This record gives sequence, structure tokens and C-alpha cells, in this order.
Amino acid sequence: MGRTREEILVALPEARQARINARATELHDEVEGLKALRLLAKRSQEQIAEGLGIKQPSVLKIERQTDLYLSTLRRFVEAAGGTLELRVELPGKGVLRLTGLGELKS
Repeated sequence: MGRTREEILVALPEARQARINARATELHDEVEGLKALRLLAKRSQEQIAEGLGIKQPSVLKIERQTDLYLSTLRRFVEAAGGTLELRVELPGKGVLRLTGLGELKS
């Protein structure tokens, strides 16, 4: 019988274990697409559709898109119960937070 993941990790040097755990944390903090975001927020497509004022098939379409308007992304994130923050990292300037993008003007 094979070894478990835990048995393999314990056998590694501590420095290697630390690197693996750090990378696992990074990956856990990343979300791959809007469907994963919705699932993480424990929302159904129907709940997101209700929050957006659209029908469920439109949510499926949005989740499959790879290129969205920022306003659509912001509304989707808000329907999932979150807030959207855009960060830009420039050499020599550090991390900047962009505001006002994707907001619908009344």
C-alpha cells in the first residue's frame, strides 16, 4: 500500500515542508474564475442571478466568459457578497489600488 500525503510531507526536510505549505496557502488564496468564486461564497447560480436581476442561464454565460467588463465583474462579485478591489503593481511604485473603475454612473 502507498504512503499518504502526510507521511510523505513528514519525511521531507523542514525547509522543504515550509516551502510546500507556503505555496499551498498561495494556491488556496487564489480563485480560478467566477464559478470558483461563487462556490467559495456558497452561492448558487440562481442566487447570483437574483442579485444581478438576470436569469440563471445568463450567470452560466458570465461564468464561462474570459473577458468581462469591469462593471459586470463588480456586480457579480457584489452579488456573491464581496467587494471588488483592483491592484496594480508598478516597478518602483509598489502596489497601487485603483478606485472608481467598473462603477456604473447614474
